[in-house]
Amino acid sequence: MLNGIGGTSIAEAKATLSYAEVLAWVDYRDKHGSLNVALRQELSAALVALQVNRSRGGTADLYDFMPHHSRSGISLMDAMASWT
Repeated sequence: MLNGIGGTSIAEAKATLSYAEVLAWVDYRDKHGSLNVALRQELSAALVALQVNRSRGGTADLYDFMPHHSRSGISLMDAMASWT
């Protein structure tokens, strides 16, 4: 499963995806964010929580409401490089 969204295994994807297609997916992810539906939902909920917090005088950061997001995570390109 790729990124929790279904599909092939990493080994199958490496064997069948062309370099151009990988770059297209990287561009898509950079433009639209994570492909993981759960993380996208977490971001949406965090945005609402942040707005409520700010409307009540809070000074929280967006990432305070995103427990599964790492501020210093590995980039997609670094992750792909580690697969080889």
